[in-house]
Amino acid sequence: MENRWRGEVVLVVNGQHHVMKLTLGALAELEDELVEESLMTLVQRFEGGGFKTRDVLALLSAGMRGGGVQMDADTLAQADIDGGPMRAAQAAAELLARAFVVAP
Repeated sequence: MENRWRGEVVLVVNGQHHVMKLTLGALAELEDELVEESLMTLVQRFEGGGFKTRDVLALLSAGMRGGGVQMDADTLAQADIDGGPMRAAQAAAELLARAFVVAP
């Protein structure tokens, strides 16, 4: 079970439940990988619906690394994700949103 206050999001990949989260290191790698001026630019793209599949794969891969699983974007692109592309995009958006939520 995920702890949303710790920024965790569960994604089922190839039948296995994975708890993902965006650690500071994962966020830094993500920023470099997507060549963004800032993470807020990425947040704005997701909020406006202007994200790309590449963004989703990069976020999920960073989330996997933050959760302790080494799964690159190429592996994720070939994987069976429960809920398909829509769930993948939703999980990526949740990861990004939860990374910046302050627990009560």
